[in-house]
Amino acid sequence: MLHKSVAWTALAASLALSGCATVGAQDRENMLAAAQFTRKQADTPAKLAKLKAMPQNVFLYQKRKGARYYVYADAAGCGCLFIGNETAFQHYQQIRMEQHIADEQLAAAEMQQDVAMDWGMWGPWGPGFY
Repeated sequence: MLHKSVAWTALAASLALSGCATVGAQDRENMLAAAQFTRKQADTPAKLAKLKAMPQNVFLYQKRKGARYYVYADAAGCGCLFIGNETAFQHYQQIRMEQHIADEQLAAAEMQQDVAMDWGMWGPWGPGFY
């Protein structure tokens, strides 16, 4: 009975976390928005050219009026620039760490689920299946 409860728990965790298994461009945009970064669209040819000239998909920081700002350029994805202050950057790092932990928990739950399935109880499946 213990194996069944472990399998169901792992399955439930897997389903709950399946939406955050990978961090793609859209996920990154959502995390930046959640961290209170401001999105600036490159809506003119001049802005797009300037955006493309920037280092892509990395954080750069710049001091302006004594404050530190972080800039994230994504010309190929959203065609936009994200700008945030120190607080927004720290919040983004926290969200990213939480995402990483959730991904690790999902991987552990999936491995536990495979172990808990006890495939041998189903008997032989034929050549190549065991």
